[in-house]
Formats: sequence, structure tokens, C-alpha cells
Amino acid sequence: MAKTSPTPPKAGLRYGLNTSTISGQKLPLVEEIEIAAQAGYGAIEPWIKELDAYVAAGGSLADLRKLLSDKGLALAGAIGFFEWIVDDDALRAKGLAEARRNMEIVAQLGGRHIAAPAFGADKVVVPPERSAERFGVLMELGAKTGVTPLLEVWGFSKTLGRLDEALQVAAGCGKRNACLLLDVYHLYKGGSDFAGIRKLKGAMLPCFHMNDYPAAPAREKIDDSDRVYPGDGIAPLPQLFKDLRAIGFKGVLSLELFNAAYWKQDALTVAKTGLAKMKKAAGE
Repeated sequence: MAKTSPTPPKAGLRYGLNTSTISGQKLPLVEEIEIAAQAGYGAIEPWIKELDAYVAAGGSLADLRKLLSDKGLALAGAIGFFEWIVDDDALRAKGLAEARRNMEIVAQLGGRHIAAPAFGADKVVVPPERSAERFGVLMELGAKTGVTPLLEVWGFSKTLGRLDEALQVAAGCGKRNACLLLDVYHLYKGGSDFAGIRKLKGAMLPCFHMNDYPAAPAREKIDDSDRVYPGDGIAPLPQLFKDLRAIGFKGVLSLELFNAAYWKQDALTVAKTGLAKMKKAAGE
């Protein structure tokens, strides 16, 4: 009788901590890294302003990269703001210069991705064809630095506020490896259909911002501060995780919250609670 090979264990999802989740505690970046590692995360997603503050205080990016490695933390990406999409040529040139600076910081830390929302164009409409052309330029800059910009959907934005618009821009930018950065709250805020996830390939999503939202306030009035832990709101998370697995998602689920009530609590407790709730919502 032939021997049957054991079924390999199902690969688990990857979990990261966006430092906004504990930013209200006003901790140094090094301490946030310690907390992420102690809580059990495998990745961290800091903000460029924190990295700038760390360097301004005398810190070395080389030392920070070593600390991340020593703690077993990958850099899921970083959150920076640069005006790559605006119509003003001079502002856009400055934005691209800032984008390069941000990308070079991420590269020095061993990271490969950075958020690219429609910063500076959130209150105006930049047509998809112009957005696509400008995202192509940003992608070329990313190819030179080794850091891929992730086209981020901001639900409150008049430009790139919906998943379908982001897909149109990604498809029209002329680059085969265009990627998106999606967020549970922003998909809801912008009125995107969560079923749109099924149209994607997992490789398009190196990182996905995880959170949940309550039934009240209404979608038109809800804002970032209303985000809650995954599973504590009304988001269709069970179906979302089913769809993510179905499209071959291998990215990092990065917990991104801005909840003032959580900021009043012990940061390690918040980080641990967030990870436990993400895993429960994901069925792990």
C-alpha cells in the first residue's frame, strides 16, 4: 500500500502594526518597534515623520534596520505624503522629489513599498487618465529606488476615493506591476463594493490596512477616529478574508487605527488586543 504524504499545514496570514494605532501614546519609534515585536507582530509600518524625527535626534537608519532585523520585524511599508498627482507642475515636481526622499529612506531600512494616496488632490478631481499618467511617472521613480508606490484609496477623497477608480488608474499607468493599498475603513467611507476585491490578483496587494467601523455615525459622517478593532464593527470581514485568500493574497495585514480611546490605554495592551482581534476575524 502506497504511503500517503501528510497534508502540509495551511500557511498563516502575515500581520503588521501601523504605528498610528499607538501614536497617541507619544512613544519614541524604537519603543514602538519593541512593542510590535513583544506583541507578536511580524511587520511594522511606520510613518516617515517618525523616521525623520528619529534621524533628527541622532539616530542612524542602519542601526534602525538592524533593530528591525534583531526583533524579527519586516518593514511592511511606510506612510509618507508627497504631491505626485496634483495639477500644479511646480508642486508636482517638489512632490516627486519628496517621494524619492521617502523611497530612499524605506530602501535603507530594507523596505520595498510606500503608500501613495492622492495627497494634495483630495479636494479636487484629477481625471483618471491624468492620474494614470502621473502614477506611471511615480512608478518609474520607484523602479529607480527599488521601492514600489502603492496606489492608496482614500474614501474621503474626490480623487482615488473608490476602488474602481484606483483600478482604472492602475490599469492605465502603463506598468505591469502596479499595486494598490486598500483599507477596510476607506473602502466603506468611499462607497466601494467590497466584492471588487475578487477582481484583483493577490500580488497587487502587498499590504492591506485592517480595521473595522461601527454602524454609527453614518457613512457620510464617519471619520478616521471612529475606526475600531477588527471584529468590533459591522464590516464584512469574514467574506473579505475569504476573498483575499481566494485571490492568493500574501501581503501584510497592517492594523491601522486612530481611535482616541485606544490612545489612552497601555500601548502594548492595544497592540496585543489588535493582533488577537485581527487573527480571530481572519479565522486563525
